[in-house]
Amino acid sequence: MGYENPLLKLPAGRALLALPPADRLRIEGVMRELREQANTEAENAWRRKKGPMAAYWRAVATYARHTAHALSKGEKNASR
Repeated sequence: MGYENPLLKLPAGRALLALPPADRLRIEGVMRELREQANTEAENAWRRKKGPMAAYWRAVATYARHTAHALSKGEKNASR
């Protein structure tokens, strides 16, 4: 993604990298699904003129993306 993942600045975010690879893979998959579903909710809220809910769902999608990306990189990002 060409940037420093802000999630990895947090101790809990870095702790994700210590999980076993199989667990990281499963959680990454769930986070990617969550991102897709949250983006759909954001679009629906925007169409219904529900700006605050659209912003909420867009933030959920962003956090899910950061989490999935961190999990996909594994131990090589642990030192950052």
